[in-house]
Amino acid sequence: MKYKIFISGVQKEIKEDRFAVKELIAENVLLKEHFKVFLFEDSPAKSKSAKTTYIDEVRKCDIYIGILGNEYGAVSKNSLSATEQEFREAQRNGKDVLIYIKGKDDNKRDKRLKRLIIEIRDEEAGYKYKRFNTIPELKTNIYESLIDFLREKGIVGRQTFDSAICEDAGFNDINEDKIRRFLQTAKSRRNFPLDLNAPLKDIFTHLNLLKSGKLTNAAVLLFGKEPHKLFLQAEVKCLHLHGTEIEKPFDSYHIYKGTIFEQIDNALGFVLDRLKRPVIPEPGKAATLRPFEIPEFVIREAIVNAVAHRDYYSSASVQVNVFIDRIEIWNPGKLPPQLTVDLLKQPHPSFPQHPLICEPFYLAGYIERAGSGTIEMIKQCRRNNLPEPEFIQKMGHFVTVLRKDIFTEKYLSELGLNERQIKAVKYVKENQRITNKEYQEVCGLKKRQATDDLKALEGRGVFERIGITGKGTYYILKGRYWGERGI
Repeated sequence: MKYKIFISGVQKEIKEDRFAVKELIAENVLLKEHFKVFLFEDSPAKSKSAKTTYIDEVRKCDIYIGILGNEYGAVSKNSLSATEQEFREAQRNGKDVLIYIKGKDDNKRDKRLKRLIIEIRDEEAGYKYKRFNTIPELKTNIYESLIDFLREKGIVGRQTFDSAICEDAGFNDINEDKIRRFLQTAKSRRNFPLDLNAPLKDIFTHLNLLKSGKLTNAAVLLFGKEPHKLFLQAEVKCLHLHGTEIEKPFDSYHIYKGTIFEQIDNALGFVLDRLKRPVIPEPGKAATLRPFEIPEFVIREAIVNAVAHRDYYSSASVQVNVFIDRIEIWNPGKLPPQLTVDLLKQPHPSFPQHPLICEPFYLAGYIERAGSGTIEMIKQCRRNNLPEPEFIQKMGHFVTVLRKDIFTEKYLSELGLNERQIKAVKYVKENQRITNKEYQEVCGLKKRQATDDLKALEGRGVFERIGITGKGTYYILKGRYWGERGI
């Protein structure tokens, strides 16, 4: 059974918003299984009047979604707009009513619409309403409301994605070599008790990856021959950018599929291959290669968390963006209700979103069970004089931001640097170094002003001068040494 959703709102004013709701449900694995959307724009030509058509659809729907902008809409003989008539019909028929109000400035709204919003906002009326400014915000709000609806119906919450049976998969879809290699690792790391030659069914039973004798979604994601054929959303997109924003052309772009073990390993390799490694030149000695700009553990932990805890009902992918100054790891979903962003920075217990996925990850040494990963990430960043990882919840995604150095715009502003000097720091991040002449060209200054600015940057511990005087002198970020090829 699919629940019917009726989308209401002034068609011309919020056309994009209306279609965005339909798109959200069509693209989400969970929502499209349980909901069907009615948009008046999609209805075929009929002999019935438009009013009769939309009123009939409101009566047949299970959920009424009203999206309100600034316009009230054209009125009919009864002096009500189509939007208000639809709302009143949903009200009379006791439908679940969800209202989304676009924008914060109520002064711009039609006075008739303002009266309707006041009624909706009345606590005694009991309607659920939220405000939004952008389509991503609208999608996030509606997604959360529909998931709450499914929870109330007992559809969501009865089982996690990983424990659900994968009806289209059988043991022929499992890669036996991968499971045998996993067994070797699990035995050596965690003393896994089963023999290396144990039957597949025994192994999957021991790992709780079977349900009623059938493979679960977790079994296919972990050990399938081609998991992506059954779960299109199970992939990691990796982008290498040449600046500080997502702009084309990308330096490189890869999509990693395969098992979720392979996705993590390949995504980590992608990032490490694109990070610079400082070298320390010493007279008469071979240059010493330093560790990566960001500790490998920190990057690995962020990617593992994204893959292990993502929302697999969402059609979105995990995405890893490598910028010149930071790495961002995005995964669809949000923190479990027991956790907050602040709690991630404190000792906390583990609350796995997908226990059947996390157990094999633990056995293979990808994670621990103690909820200590984020704490260790913070410790290692501090130890390497880096900003703490940033954990952000936005646009229906959980985002981890790893900075490559302490010289963020906020930090530079707090140092009292002017716009020219901040621009110079960005230039060095992109080009590894800057000369006095280049600074003059970038900022449009005379040599004396450039010299004063560079001295100030050196004095504040932002730049380090290489060379004493003359054309061979240049400046780099404090504490960084780059080889001839920048690696």
